[in-house]
Amino acid sequence: MTKIIGLTGGIGSGKTTVANYIKSLGIPVYIADEEAKKIMKTKTVIESVQNTFGETVIKNSQIDREKLAQLVFNHPEQLQKLNDIVHPIVKQNFENWVKKQINHPFVVKEAAILFESGSYKYCDSIITVTAPLETRLQRVMDRDKTSRQSVLDRMKNQWPEDEKIANSDYVIHNISMEHTKNQVDNILKILKNQ
Repeated sequence: MTKIIGLTGGIGSGKTTVANYIKSLGIPVYIADEEAKKIMKTKTVIESVQNTFGETVIKNSQIDREKLAQLVFNHPEQLQKLNDIVHPIVKQNFENWVKKQINHPFVVKEAAILFESGSYKYCDSIITVTAPLETRLQRVMDRDKTSRQSVLDRMKNQWPEDEKIANSDYVIHNISMEHTKNQVDNILKILKNQ
């Protein structure tokens, strides 16, 4: 049975960098956000989103991600409606993907909202990537060309860092790439020997 290793971390922690490094070592990595974006382009999801949120969130037969984000951001009940549409399909997509990885003792599921979505319950081990708050803020401001306040607002929608750490089996302190790779290598060594 292929084990599932959850990989998460707050916005700007560097979890995608860690995921890409793990992938470069030949370990299958499922990037939940990328898969969710593909799923959001399927006819079924587009129709469900249109039926739930109305015509205003559809543009050129596709979901207008910006309009939809405005509707659900800071509105937990609206966000829940969206999650109720997308999460079951992502979960099924992931399960189908895992079935194809039978030659691997474990796979990694990278998800920003691993805890928030409840999908951590289906993981055999959890790795949380963390970094100092100022580092995270700066990374996201540089990457998304956005304001400090905007990043702080997005952080409010995620579990606090200390809660993620308390619920994880392993923690990677992502400050320098070399140090991060060493931590990843050590964790993978442990996982391979389990």
